[in-house]
This record gives sequence, C-alpha cells and structure tokens, in this order.
Amino acid sequence: MSAIVGIVVVLAMVFGGYIMAGGKMEIILHSLPYEMMIIGGAAVGAFIVANDFATIKHTGGDLAQMLAGPKWKKSDYRDLICLLYELVVVARQSPVAIEEHIENPESSSVFGKYPKIAKDHVSIDLICDTIRSIMMNFDNPHQVEELFDKQLDALAEESQHGAHALQNMADALPALGIVAAVLGVIKTMASIDKPPEVLGQMIGGALVGTFLGVFLAYGVVGPFATKVGAMRKSEQQFYRLIKETLVTSLQKHAPAICAEVARRNAPHHYRPSFSELEDALREIGTSS
Repeated sequence: MSAIVGIVVVLAMVFGGYIMAGGKMEIILHSLPYEMMIIGGAAVGAFIVANDFATIKHTGGDLAQMLAGPKWKKSDYRDLICLLYELVVVARQSPVAIEEHIENPESSSVFGKYPKIAKDHVSIDLICDTIRSIMMNFDNPHQVEELFDKQLDALAEESQHGAHALQNMADALPALGIVAAVLGVIKTMASIDKPPEVLGQMIGGALVGTFLGVFLAYGVVGPFATKVGAMRKSEQQFYRLIKETLVTSLQKHAPAICAEVARRNAPHHYRPSFSELEDALREIGTSS
C-alpha cells in the first residue's frame, strides 16, 4: 500500500507542479503513447534479454509482493516462535516422534497448526534440514550455526535477484529516454520547413522522451528496486529466528528460554510482547 501511495504522491507533485508553473499537458499527453512504447518497450525487451526466465518470474513475484505488503506480519512471528517451541519440546521428549514431523511436515499435526508457515517451503526446509542435521549428531551449536548461516547467505543472495534486475532497468531508462528524444529530433529535422510553432511542438514532444526516461528511472523503477530489496532483506530476519531458536536449544536451554531468545531477536515492530508470547505458549500447553 505504501508503494502505491508513494507513486501517487510522485505523480501529483511532478505533474501538479508542472501545471501550476503554466505547463501544458497537451504536448505530454500527445507524445506519451509513442514515447512510452519506445522507452517502455525497449526497457522490457532489454530486461528479457538480460535475465533468464527464473529471474523474470522472481521479479514479477517481487513486484506483486511489494504491492500486497510485507509477507510476514507480527502474528506470523509469534506463530513461528510457537511452532519452534513445540518442535523443541517434541524433540526433547522423543527423537523418534520429531523425525515423523520433519520427514512429513505436510501431514504433521504440529506444522498443521500454522498453515501459513507450513506453506512456505523456505521456512519448512530450514527447520527440517536443521533438525535433521542435529539428529545426525551435529550437536555442536557453532557447527549448526555455521551450516545455517551458509544456507541463509545463499538464500539472501537469491532473494535479491529481482531487486538487482529492477535496478539495472532503472539505470538503463535515462539512456533509453535519450534514444527516444534523438528519434524525436530526427523526426523534427525532417520537418524543418514547418512553421516555428509546429517545430516547437515537435521538439517539445521529443523532449518528453528524455523526461520520461529520467522520471521512470528515479521516480518509479528505482524506488521499486529499493523497496523490493529492503522487503526481501527484511524477510531474512524471519528465517534467522529459526536459527536462534534451534541453536539455543542445542545449548541445552529450556524450551521456554529458546522461545524468549527468539522473541528478543525478532524485529522491534514485529516482536510479540512477553505476555502475548506467554499466553500463546500457555495455550499450546493447554491444548497438548
């Protein structure tokens, strides 16, 4: 939602200021379809050439997620801590029982309580792979933490592909705007015998290309790239809670302490309060 509001503000300020200064929208509106076809079409074409299908699909998903809002909300952080708490309790009680949950998470009664997390393959893979490593006698907390960090680093790098692709497009847009402007100048020079008022409109139309290239780069696509990058980086904090909880568990702390460590490592604006988490954990104990 904030991205949409931001774009509306940008459009209102740029074109509102232009109109208030006495600018005429007719020239821009007349040239807009052709200039957008040249600049936008060339940008999309270059984007397709520069990226493989996986990155193109990834970028589309990033833009959709950006407009929809953050993937993980405060309630999801609480649910993740509760899920990990339950898994730690099960693992302490019976290694055989925990194996059933991590080998078949889709049919697990524990994972089934948290459907949003259960549908996120990244979370499930991180949780199951880490617990599986622990069961394979990777009982050194530093060893498990190192394995997890390597997995997170690879995940973080992959998650930024869409942001990098968008930023590359933003970097190219001003140059594509110049291309459109040069084509407009060529068209104008071919009509040099026209009256000055006609030539003035044609030159103004050509300059719309330069304007659009710079405007789209710094007013739309560039901010989108920054927003996508920040959004995906923020998601990594959700996955880091998995590491904090399971590594703390390996240090032989009580499950409640593991949950508290995870709570304190959650981002401030998503962090459940101590009482909220305590109530949620007490509810788990009541339903068990």
